[in-house]
Amino acid sequence: MIPRLLVVTDRTQAPAPLLETVTAAVGSGARAVLLRDKDLPAAERRALAADLAGLLDPVGGLLVWGGAAHAPAGLPVHLSAADAFPAVRPPLVGRSCHSAAELARAAAEGCDWVTLSPFAPTASKPGYGPALGTAGLAALARGGPPVVALGGVRPGDVAGCLAAGASGVAVMGPAMRDPAVVADYCAALAVA
Repeated sequence: MIPRLLVVTDRTQAPAPLLETVTAAVGSGARAVLLRDKDLPAAERRALAADLAGLLDPVGGLLVWGGAAHAPAGLPVHLSAADAFPAVRPPLVGRSCHSAAELARAAAEGCDWVTLSPFAPTASKPGYGPALGTAGLAALARGGPPVVALGGVRPGDVAGCLAAGASGVAVMGPAMRDPAVVADYCAALAVA
């Protein structure tokens, strides 16, 4: 399953506890969640993953573990650009990419998808870039693993991202700050 909409967690941006925020995002249509929050102690992060999996399972959702370290067996993982590929391949593997070289590496590794960022300037990571925009996304998105556009993507950008070659979009800050906005992304994906 390649996520069409990947909600990326960041509890520091959520006005409520993370489980409550993700519950609201799932209620608004989210079906794929990337548990990022890598600073949590491993045991606490695993417990949170179990809670999130319990939330996503009834709706046929997908939980993805951010990084390879301490990943529960059988859970898809999403690697950073610098992470080594796991010795034992998880069922699905995504990787963060920001350049043609990183995309080529992900393709050579057999990654199932990549996030490509930043699409636009973002409040979560100000000054991170340069922003790709639709032209940059189109130049990089062809010929590799399916691309999920990340970074500053708004609901109004979804159609342009897909037209530029993305298979889906990822969202962190807007969904963490106001999980009801997930419905807007789902609606944009439905008509694109």
